[in-house]
Amino acid sequence: MNTSAYGWLMLAGIIVSVFFWSRLAQRDDRLLLVYVAALLGAFLGAKAVYLLAEGWIDWPQPDRWRRLLTGKTILGGLLGGYASVEITKRLVGYRSATGDWFALIVPVGILFGRAGCWLHGCCLGHVCAASWFTLKDAAGVERWPAVPVEILFNVAALPAALLLRWRKILPGQHFHLYLIAYGIFRFAHEFFRDTPRLLGPLSGYALAALATAGLGLAGFILRRRANGLPKPG
Repeated sequence: MNTSAYGWLMLAGIIVSVFFWSRLAQRDDRLLLVYVAALLGAFLGAKAVYLLAEGWIDWPQPDRWRRLLTGKTILGGLLGGYASVEITKRLVGYRSATGDWFALIVPVGILFGRAGCWLHGCCLGHVCAASWFTLKDAAGVERWPAVPVEILFNVAALPAALLLRWRKILPGQHFHLYLIAYGIFRFAHEFFRDTPRLLGPLSGYALAALATAGLGLAGFILRRRANGLPKPG
């Protein structure tokens, strides 16, 4: 496992987002506070959801402290980051939508993070019969390519967000759309990932994925109401 590369790629993702947001914050100092809140909220959320989803399994392991300290999940990061941004915006009195920017930043950060997962050898898929699409883990076992599939999702999400922004389609809703799409994708993809099951076939991450999609949908509806537009359907 390439642990050092994993750490450096995670750091690179943060540095890229800091650079982008610091330039954006030149328009309004409050945006820097919003970004810091997003970063802290994402870190806390990523840790909390990981502990609930599978951290309890790590306790009997001899390296439990390393596992508990390093374990985190993107789903928790999205939930915690979104909540922190909304709370901070209310506290500082910033009323404009920021989600369209996060819809561009978040896929880039996840791409860096998942590249680190690939090199680190974590976030594995289910064991599969050898095929053209399977990947071997560190022990040489053929598995579903969980990390590459998620990388492909975010590779597709980035140009989609750019297209929405360029065509001015649903302004202010881009991050809500990302949350809905990613939540649905992750819920379906959990059935192919090698993660602990909590409720029958459902993992803790599957439940967090449903929460992510639900949060995105709720945010989408509330934004439409705030803009004075009728609900779809």
